[in-house]
Amino acid sequence: MSSLISAVSWVRRGVAVQNPAKYVLDDKELERVSALARIELEDAQVELKRAHEAAQTMGQGDDADADEDEENWVDEDENAMDVDEAPKAKDEDLSQYNLDDYDNDTPGDTISHFSNINNIAHYKNNDEDPYITLKEDDAENEQLIRSSRLMLPNFPLCLEWLDFPPTSASSNNDPTNSGFGNYIAVGTLDPEIEIWSLDVVESMYPNSVLGRPDKTKAHIPVPSGTGKKKKKKPKHREAEKAYHVDAVLGLSWNKKQRNLLASASADRTVKLWDLSRDPTITGGEGGALRSFDVHKDKVQAVQWNEKDPAVLLTGSYDRTVRTFDSRSPDAGVGAFLGSDVEALRWDPWHESGFYVSLENGLVLNFDVRTLPSNLDEPSPARFTLQAHDGAASALDVNPHIKGCLVTGGTDKLVKIWNVEENSDGKNNVSLVNSRDLGVGKVFSTVFSPDDPLTVAAGGSKAKLQIWDVAANAGARKAFGTKLREAGKVLREKQADTGVVGVASDDEESGDEDDDDI
Repeated sequence: MSSLISAVSWVRRGVAVQNPAKYVLDDKELERVSALARIELEDAQVELKRAHEAAQTMGQGDDADADEDEENWVDEDENAMDVDEAPKAKDEDLSQYNLDDYDNDTPGDTISHFSNINNIAHYKNNDEDPYITLKEDDAENEQLIRSSRLMLPNFPLCLEWLDFPPTSASSNNDPTNSGFGNYIAVGTLDPEIEIWSLDVVESMYPNSVLGRPDKTKAHIPVPSGTGKKKKKKPKHREAEKAYHVDAVLGLSWNKKQRNLLASASADRTVKLWDLSRDPTITGGEGGALRSFDVHKDKVQAVQWNEKDPAVLLTGSYDRTVRTFDSRSPDAGVGAFLGSDVEALRWDPWHESGFYVSLENGLVLNFDVRTLPSNLDEPSPARFTLQAHDGAASALDVNPHIKGCLVTGGTDKLVKIWNVEENSDGKNNVSLVNSRDLGVGKVFSTVFSPDDPLTVAAGGSKAKLQIWDVAANAGARKAFGTKLREAGKVLREKQADTGVVGVASDDEESGDEDDDDI
């Protein structure tokens, strides 16, 4: 499981600070970690020390500077604490992540950033990179790009970028106190949600942990059988209102009510978190703000409606989608789909419209105004698209171009679709382009928040590909008018710059047989 990419998230251009902060471990930070982890101070010292040693194995410091880093892994100031020596973590504890080979670089002058893309490389400096027009001489205007590795407690399943600083982030490692920031929320196979600052390098512990119970309510797995008889289907863990008790499968940040984060879980619940509340407060006050149990099976996906910020859309393995006002969830409507939900998205161009992709390869479009409250029978969709052979495991709606979709499937294809609405209100859906990007079974496809026709995709081969769809002549023809109507302009492609991704001008739309990456 460690050799795949399960989720991809963009960080919008310009939100990262130009000079990232250095992680500082002092008395205040150690107390914060102790409170977040709900452990004793001495145990927090050991945990942070082990995190540092694990980071060393991931290549965060050069081998030549290993001894120096061991001495100065925190800023040297009069308030910094000496950390007691602790035994190194056993190799088998991290063996599943293949960390020994994590940072193996390709020899040569350039370091490949995305394996299997021949014409994308990370250069030693901007002057050598043909894709960067802003050179070193313009350093005062340059946005620094820093990579961060996060030491997660378990395998990551979902990501959500947000700019709201969680309350427990108030430590010496906060790069700004402006009320905005650059954070990533991560859901894993564990029940907790971790929120990390992307503007702090070499972090040893997240800025906030949502849903960690106190010591008297530890997460206890339910055994699947005694071994004497045929194993029964594993029982669902008893749900708790204040926190999840199973894996977190989906996350959605409310861009209008910036302190709200919604989470979907394998424990069959959807929870609402207030990021302005301190999660370390005991007695339930630091737990989830609300808990919704509208589904009968694992909840795979959740998303806020940007046009109506109180409305949530959820999809489940119970083969239903639900949409409801978070203030009165019992009054919601939904649809029975006949197959497990893989992904869903609100249509940013229609306040009441949304898309959902299913395990049987279908992509459906619904209008919430026509959905029933009775889910006993399948609900008719506005239109149905047979998108993939196998599960349609990834879906996104373009925020720049009306009617532009991207889907990814277990058939290893990433597809771009154009939805045109006729004068009679009906929709025509056409395939614009389809590519095997070499990522294996596709688990995540996301449009760039900055470039209208740039898509990121990840999958079962642990490879991330960036596809510039606009490099295809058919795509430019299909979306050119819509782009002009939206006030967007496609940059002209220069013959000597190459293409980010796989497409080229002489490729025909929808050519699925060409495997040349």
